[in-house]
This record gives sequence, structure tokens and C-alpha cells, in this order.
Amino acid sequence: MNHSNLEHSCRVPDLPNPVDLCDMQFDNSFVRELPGDPVTHNVPRAVHNACYTLVDPTPVRGPRLLAWADPVGEMLGISRPVSPVDPAVEVLGGNRVLPGMQPYAARYGGHQFGHWAGQLGDGRAITLGEVLSPDGVRRELQLKGAGKTPYSRTADGRAVLRSSVREFLCSEAMHYLGVPTTRALSLVATGETVVRDMFYDGNPQAETGAIVSRVAPSFVRFGNFEILAAQNEPETLKRLADYVIGEHFPELGGQAPFTPGIYAMWFEEICRRTGVLIAHWMRVGFVHGVMNTDNMSILGLTIDYGPYGWLEGFDLQWTPNTTDAQGRRYCFGNQPRIAQWNLTRLAGALTPLIEDNAVLEHGLTVFGETFNNTWRKMLADKLGLASLEHKDDDTLVSDLFELLQQVETDMTLFFRCLMVVPVDGSPESPAGNADHIEDSALAEFFRPAFYDEQQAFAHAQSSKLTGWLRRYIARVRLEGERGSIRYQQMSRANPKYVLRNYLAQQAIEALEQGNAEVIERLMEVLKYPYDEQPEHDELAGRRPEWARNKAGCSALSCSS
Repeated sequence: MNHSNLEHSCRVPDLPNPVDLCDMQFDNSFVRELPGDPVTHNVPRAVHNACYTLVDPTPVRGPRLLAWADPVGEMLGISRPVSPVDPAVEVLGGNRVLPGMQPYAARYGGHQFGHWAGQLGDGRAITLGEVLSPDGVRRELQLKGAGKTPYSRTADGRAVLRSSVREFLCSEAMHYLGVPTTRALSLVATGETVVRDMFYDGNPQAETGAIVSRVAPSFVRFGNFEILAAQNEPETLKRLADYVIGEHFPELGGQAPFTPGIYAMWFEEICRRTGVLIAHWMRVGFVHGVMNTDNMSILGLTIDYGPYGWLEGFDLQWTPNTTDAQGRRYCFGNQPRIAQWNLTRLAGALTPLIEDNAVLEHGLTVFGETFNNTWRKMLADKLGLASLEHKDDDTLVSDLFELLQQVETDMTLFFRCLMVVPVDGSPESPAGNADHIEDSALAEFFRPAFYDEQQAFAHAQSSKLTGWLRRYIARVRLEGERGSIRYQQMSRANPKYVLRNYLAQQAIEALEQGNAEVIERLMEVLKYPYDEQPEHDELAGRRPEWARNKAGCSALSCSS
């Protein structure tokens, strides 16, 4: 498995020159192939026997480009707008619909915090159209925060700058970490304010409005199928499944109508992709925060960046979502279990296509096996080991996780520190003979990872750390002379730079003051998260104490 930045550094040669967004060709297979809502009146309502509703974005007062992801533009064959108020920005702000676009909001339902919520749908997201990219992949261009749709219920369909910046940054950060994800092309200020009660405490405030343009081969979720099953619309369910398989799972072969065997293979592949996805989240310490079934991609992508966060103090029970603070349903350690629960809900929705429960159970088993095998391989990579098949490896790992939780320890920094711990017992080793390094010196390698250094270096705790490190060194030596191989393996699995919430908050605050330098620098650094980039070391340090309880820097609400 390769977690390096090969996609960024190895460009596909001889791609056509990018063109202005306003000159792009659109081909909208989702609208063409699937049944739409016959009613076009844009008011909140229940929709039946349809996969989408055609709806145009609501124009805004003054769209202005704040940020642009050049690699995503190159992927789509779209050139960067020449000015912040370019005609292309009018499109990305929702003020202009181009010829060939057929904007729509998708219909879906979902289980939210374990309970069926009924019809949800794209309440503030509008897909403008599909682009056939230079690499031959069809991708949707979607605006989030573009105004009301029939699925908005009582909401205004808008998004604020803080949530839009977080989605824009995190989409790209996850991509360069090697995590399957949707992408983000642009961030546009609307010139309008949006009223939000950020803390749900009865004190709403007017905030800067913004729209992020999202990109993915498809934004279809588990919930797109759930609503069709819940409303007893089997023919539409089958049409949607056939479209998704034919368009996005060509490796399954054939054309619709598909057999039950193809549907079974499809569900198994969804389970496999989801298992790989969750293992990646765990590898980098990412917590999604709101794993409702309507936020689960049918393609196995990270989708809908809301109150997410990265583990700073390692805690299996940590959740970044204030709405989840009591039950901790979506905490870091629960993510594999919740993914399987969500897949079980999808399996229930697909029973009109796959009547054999044993087949569906097999798919769920594939998820468990895929997650466990992938996670173990990723853990081995993080530890610099060829595998975790030694008889004492499970104990070594469980003892490490227990150790990390005994004092507040930054997960990302701990594994980067572990990379440079000398393990060689040879006197000729450049790092010195590990056997001759005193315990106190060995523990010092990890000082950057501890939030409470006094507690971490208390005698009892320090002894636990060095005791584990001696066992780890001995385990590495069982694999023979690995030296630089170990370091390279660990450096590809353990990022130095992740999008800590306080870094995103600094970018938000700077943009609010008209300063784009902070977000531009952060975007550039996050393209190479596994590289040392010593000139940016301050962006890799543990969360500063001032950010511990500051709004936007620790836990967040679902407010957008």
C-alpha cells in the first residue's frame, strides 16, 4: 500500500490544456438515466418515485473567489479563474447556470444517530452537472450552500464561511494523506451573511456566507437506497442500483438488467471499499463525527465534512461532535462498528434486489475481514513491522493503545517520534546502540508528543513508556536488519502534517479579515503530509494550549 504523494508528483502526460469553466461540456447521466421529480416548484415537500428534483441555485449578492485547488482544476480540465469576480466565479457562486448543466438536488433518507429520519435529501447541495475529465472519469460538480431545495425542510440552504473552509481544506488534505475522499475545487464568498446558532445555545449570530464546490464521481449515499426501500419504490430502487453499477462499478461486467449475483457482488464490493476507508480513517487518526447513513458514500469515499477532527490527545472515546458528546456514538473507536451498522441498514434496503439473507451476511463479513486485515497491515506499517503475526504482537499493540491513553499523548506526533527511535544493537549504528541508551534518554524522544510533560515524565509513567519501548525494540530486531526500510515504511504510513482543527480555524479567521495567505500556505503544506518540510515545523506541533477550549479548535457542532 502506497501512502506517498505519487498522484501529486506524477502528472499524467499530454493532457489537453485546461479550458475556462464557462466553455466546459456537460453530460448529465444521472438526470438522463434516472426518474426525476415531476414537480419543479422549489418548496419543501415530500417527494415520491424519484431520485432527484431539478432545481437551480439561488443567486447571491456578490460572489468572490477566496480559494482554488489547482490540482482539482487540472483533474477536471478547468483553468483557474483569471480574477476573483470572473464569470466562472458567477457559476461557482450559483449566479449562473451554463448551457448543458441540469442542476438538481438528490433525494435520499437516512438513519441519524441510530434512528430513521425519513426523507432528508440535498437540502443545501445542488449538483450543477457532470464533466468528463481528461483522465476519462465522469465527475459531478456540486455546490454546497447554494440555496434552498425541496429537501431543505425548515433550513435556508446556505452555508457559512467556517464550515465551507473546513470542507474545502479537509477534502484536499485527506486526498494527499491517501484517504479515499470527495474533492473540492473552489471556495466562494457570497457577499451575504447567514444566521447560525453555532453552539445551539439560543444566541444566533450573522456569519459570512460561502459556497464550496465539491467534486466526486458520484455523491450517491446509502440513504439514496434507504428512502426508496422505506417508501416501497422497488422499481426506482432497481433503476438506481443498475445505474450505479453500470456507471461506477464496471469491473462487475455486463449491462442492466443485472442478475441477483451481480447485485450480491456489488454489495460485497461496497462492503470491501467501506472497510478500507474506515481503516484509513483509523490510520491517520481522523474522526468523521457524524456517520449517519446519509453521510456514507456508495463508492467508499469520505463524504460530507462536518464536525470532524483529528485525534490530538489519543482517546478511543473522543468525538469532535458536540451533538454526540453524551452518547459518543461516533467516537474514534466506534467508527468500525458504526460502519458495519450502517452497511446493515443498506443491506436491508437492498433486499428487493438480493433476497438471500446469507448473501447479504457474507457481504457484512467481507467488511469485517477487510477492515481487520487492512487495519492490521496499516498498524504494522505505522510500527515499522513487516506484519503483526508474531505471537505477542496483539499484546504489544493493545498495551500501546492503553499507554497512549494514560496521559494526554498526541497520536500523530507519537508515531513520528517512534520513527526516529534507535532500534539497532550494533555499536556501528549511526543512531547509536539502543541497548546503551538510558531509559530517560529513550523517553526524551517523545517529549514533543505529550501535552502534560510533568505527568508524562513522572517516574511511574515514564517507566511504562520505556518498558514498552524496550519490548518494541526487541520486536523490531526479530525481523533482522531493516534499518532504513523501517524508517521509510513508517514515514509513508505516519503523516507529519494533518489538518488540526486549530489550523483550520486560523485559516477561517484570516479569511474573515481578507487574508488568504494562511489558507494558501496550509493548502500547500498539506499536499506533502509525509514529508519533513522543516520550514513549516510549527504547523506540525501539538495543539497549543490556547486552542484547547476555543470555539472551532476542539469540538464542533453540526451547525453550518
